[in-house]
Amino acid sequence: MSFISFLQQAGSAASASTTASFLSTIVPFLLIILIFYFFLIRPQNKKQKETEKMIAALKKGDKVVTIGGIHGVVSSTKEKTVIVKVDDNAKLEFSRSAIAAVENDKPAESDKAKKDKKDSESASGADKTETESK
Repeated sequence: MSFISFLQQAGSAASASTTASFLSTIVPFLLIILIFYFFLIRPQNKKQKETEKMIAALKKGDKVVTIGGIHGVVSSTKEKTVIVKVDDNAKLEFSRSAIAAVENDKPAESDKAKKDKKDSESASGADKTETESK
């Protein structure tokens, strides 16, 4: 009887070690997949969505830079192409996907800078009310 119980214990230990070795093999692969997702795939998808929004929002008068480095002003837009005025008499037609960036005339304040500015103004306003109440 002791021999049978010994075999049963050995069998259950073998299945437990098989499960543990399976987990120790799978966990590193899952971690690698998570790292790839958060450091490579997700940021690339975000950037692609921003680029698509930028291209969809192109309008007449926008200053643009093409992938080839040509700077110009959008003179008209079509469904799949954009006509860019690069000189007084020169207009070039580009595919919308060839637009690399839209330039702003004045640099926009970042959201964080606006928030910091607003917080500092509200804090200074609170200080003034405290001194006025005394």
